[in-house]
Amino acid sequence: MALTETLDLRRGSQRFMRAAMKAPLLAADHERDLALRWRDFGDERALHELITAYLRLVIAMAARFRHYGLPMSDLVQEGSVGLMQAAARFEPEREVRFSTYATWWIRSAMQDFVLRNWSIVRTGTTSAQKSLFFNLRRLRAKIGDIGDSGISADARTRVAHALNVPEHDVESMAARMSAPDRSLNAPLTEEGDGEWQDLLAAEGADPEAETMIAHDTIARADLVREALCDLSDRERLIIRERKLEEESVTLEALGARLGISKERVRQIEGNALEKLRRALIARVGDPVAAGYVG
Repeated sequence: MALTETLDLRRGSQRFMRAAMKAPLLAADHERDLALRWRDFGDERALHELITAYLRLVIAMAARFRHYGLPMSDLVQEGSVGLMQAAARFEPEREVRFSTYATWWIRSAMQDFVLRNWSIVRTGTTSAQKSLFFNLRRLRAKIGDIGDSGISADARTRVAHALNVPEHDVESMAARMSAPDRSLNAPLTEEGDGEWQDLLAAEGADPEAETMIAHDTIARADLVREALCDLSDRERLIIRERKLEEESVTLEALGARLGISKERVRQIEGNALEKLRRALIARVGDPVAAGYVG
């Protein structure tokens, strides 16, 4: 965006705010009349007057959220949406001033906007985390814990008790709020040697471990293949169909194929597994005796 366009937008926003602050306040009776005309008859002129009179609330609330680093104009815009939502739900007969009712909607709209845009990482997904996000700095300042070296143990405990949240949530949120977002592709140094993503630990096995795993897998497959040769044809068939295929065949289906009962198939399978175990021990030794298995 060109500099002149940016300046024009800023001046327009300033004019809007000055005009909103100069709008006349409403008497209680007139405010109630406007609210009724809008609710019962859809009078847009009444709505416009009601909203205009309380835009000052939006601007005042936006000023309280400026320290989250978001543009004032965007905060005012989101707060205005909350003001419109309040006007749509306001019930004048409850004898509550519109400003009192609208304050909650304005604050809620701005808080949701801050949580969506403060960071590219989603923050405050639950009501407890939302409360923690918006009250952590205030409570730390009240306690006197305002250092940059991380939240102290005493402050963590007191904040957790005050907001009724776990201490690890307080520590996590404090760490999250202590530093801005950083691209993983940002250089580590001014000379551009490496990127931050180079410091991330790999979740999978390293190449050496992958090679060893592949080698051991092949060796185990060869040992099982050799041990199967010690079984009879029927035993080998049952073990292959029951243990070595991706989809195991049922005892009943194997019994029908071999012309025997499923209980007989179960007995043959058990005997074949025992023979297979002895055959493997004869080739590689007993892992229990060697102390490899507890």
